[in-house]
Formats: sequence, structure tokens, C-alpha cells
Amino acid sequence: MTDRDEQAYAGTAEGQGPVRIDEELARHLANKREELFEEFEIRDEFPSEVLEEAETRAADPEGDIESELEERRDLRELTTWTTDPADAQDFDDAISIERTEKGYRLWVHIADVTHYVTPDTAMWEEATKRGNTVYLPACTIHMLPPVLAETVCSLVPNEDRLAHTVEMHINGETLSHESIEIYKSVIHSDARQTYNDCEDRLDDSDAPLHAENNLAYELAERLHEQRKEDGSLVLNPKRDRAHTIIEECMLKANKAVTHELQWSRGLEAMFRVHPQPTPQEWDEALTEIQELDGVSIPGDAWDDPRKAVNATLEEAPGRQLNKIQWAVMKVMPRAKYMSDPFGGHHALNFEIYGHFTSPIRRLSDLVNHWIIYTNDVPEGVAELCDHASDKQKDAETCERIYKDFLEEVGLDPHAVNNRGIEVVEDAEDAQYTA
Repeated sequence: MTDRDEQAYAGTAEGQGPVRIDEELARHLANKREELFEEFEIRDEFPSEVLEEAETRAADPEGDIESELEERRDLRELTTWTTDPADAQDFDDAISIERTEKGYRLWVHIADVTHYVTPDTAMWEEATKRGNTVYLPACTIHMLPPVLAETVCSLVPNEDRLAHTVEMHINGETLSHESIEIYKSVIHSDARQTYNDCEDRLDDSDAPLHAENNLAYELAERLHEQRKEDGSLVLNPKRDRAHTIIEECMLKANKAVTHELQWSRGLEAMFRVHPQPTPQEWDEALTEIQELDGVSIPGDAWDDPRKAVNATLEEAPGRQLNKIQWAVMKVMPRAKYMSDPFGGHHALNFEIYGHFTSPIRRLSDLVNHWIIYTNDVPEGVAELCDHASDKQKDAETCERIYKDFLEEVGLDPHAVNNRGIEVVEDAEDAQYTA
């Protein structure tokens, strides 16, 4: 239920070339996308005034950084890196970490989109209409103009960037926040790391960022185990180390920001609320799981359905994992955005929760960046929550339908997503033809 939060990224088939299709099949795919965009009111083109405004605001990024240095913390000497899928186009977040006498000091640096996109701009208005970036295999429909999403705001390597940093001192025994600071910064990413890079570097003592990745994994694995013990639902028990690092660091930062918004400032914002299934629905799910061949729910886990599912997934045969996950997902209500956080996030077992770490691709994070920086809650934030929830549902439904269509025409959605598509003129050169 988490995405680097709530969405699991597929593993990437690095080193393979794009999937080759002929021109006729390419037209079929384009027609299907156009049909879906119309059905779900997905805005696949930016108005000219939005593009012009973005080009104007992004005209001199080096000058922006130079003029901002006096007002921001200069973190460019801090070892910093991003970790994303190999096919990622926008880099929202980067991390830095060090060991301290009391535990860990973790920095989560987030692209400072609100330096460029503010409520008085056409870009903000367009972002509120879109609600989120839509990711289809080999097709991305950005929430922000590409010059911002892929270049000026994106935390690309070997370039200075404006960031919004969440700095956390984490207790080495309890893993709780000793202190939280949220501030504007200038950072310099030392590396753009893929998930596969991360796995390799964790194992190779001579690799760049070996020590840093290992320290990050040490903390992340402890946070992960603590979440499970506390009752957080973990539907993907086989997640690799790279995903664990990013997921846990982003969850920790999101919790820190939510704490600041709600408990320190008492502000409305775009919180993430996940209702719980009814006791009857949980019983139905657990009964379905218990009846699966080769699956048994530990007797001491039945009192907390989330812990019961976690324990079962750890021991279940691999062939049954998808069935267990599906039994749970069928009874899970949809998570939604709300201006009032109470009700909490059931799957994560967090009392309150919100999103902050992906402002390039999610409206909620963009709005929360503005609120945390200015203490100014945009007018109509409750309506924005409803709209963002609806647009997220539309995006997910559109993605599912498009993936099904790819399968219908003989394409593997995972291969297309991970390797991209190349359109070839000669059908004999194509792997797939219409």
C-alpha cells in the first residue's frame, strides 16, 4: 500500500533494447491512448500560456540558485544521491545520511517545485486540473510542463538544484524522531542511481556510495521491521533492498512533515486517509486466505488482520502470494485525500499521514510544500482533496485498461514499461506487428 508510498515500481530490465513495433501497431496504440484520454479527461497537451510561463520561469536556473543562496542552506558539499527506476524521467527526491552518536541523521531532499509554481501562476491552475502525472507504459503525461518536470526541478546528477529538505535526527534505539527541521536548500546530487545500481553497490565494497547505501539500508531495514511489528500492512514481503531504502526514507519524511503540519501548526492540508475494512470484510479476506492450498495463518496473529496477513505472506508458497494479496485488496477501501487527517492510514497503521516527497508528479505534495513553507492554506483545499482523489482513481483505471489493451495486441506491458518502444518502418524488423 505504499508507493514509494503506495505504488510499487516494477523491476527494470536494464541493458535490453526497446520493444520494436511496426507503424500500424503504433497507430493502434496512439488511438487507444487518445480514446482513454478523452474518456478520463486526461489533459495530454499543455496550453500555450502554461508552456510559455514555464519557459520564462525556467530560463535561468543557475541565476535562480545564485540569487537564492543567501536565503537557503547550502548543502552542496553533502554526499547526496537519487535512486529511481532505470526509465524514470523525473527525480523528485534524493537522500543523504550519516551515523551520529545517538543514531542517524537522515536528510530527504525534495525538488522545490513551489519556487517556480505558485498559486498565482497558470502552471498551478493547470496542475490542479491534472491532479497528478499519468504513467502509461512508454507514455508519460506530466502534471507539470516537461521543462520543469524533467529538467529544472528534477534532481539530476552533477547539477545544483533548489530543494525542500526534511532533516531528521533519528534515535538509534527507538527509531523515533529526536528532531525535525524542514527548510529550503541548495543541493548537488552526486549520482543518479538505479535500483539495480543500488543492489550492486550494496554488495561491492569498492563501488561508489557503498558505505552510504549500506548505512541507509541498515536504517531502512530497521524501520521496515518496526513498522511490521507495529501492525503496518506489508503486501510485498520480497521487496529488494533498494526499494526498502527509498520506501522507508520517504515514509519517514512524510510522517515528519505531517507531524509538523498537524501537531506543531494545526493547519489544514492534503492528508492521506485510508479507511479500514469492516470486521466482516476482514474475516472474509482471512477465511479466503486460510483456505488456500499450502497456506496457514499463524494462530497468534488472528487478533490483528494486518499482522496476520504479514505473517502469512512471509511463510506462504510463492505461487499463492498473488492470491493472498488479491484477497486483501478486494476488501480494502480506497485511500483518499482529505483536509482533516483523522481516521489515519489503516494499511500503514499511522495515526495521521500525508504526502510531501513527490511534488513533480502529485498535486497533494505540491500543495503541502506551499503550506509548509508559507503557512498559507490555499482556498478550497477540501475540494482539491476530492478532486485529487478522483484524478488518481482515473489515472489508475486508465493505466489498467491500457495495460490490458497491450496484452490484447500481444505486447508485454512490463517489457514496454521497462524498455520503451521503437517504431520501425519495415515490419520484418519489428518484434510485434498489427
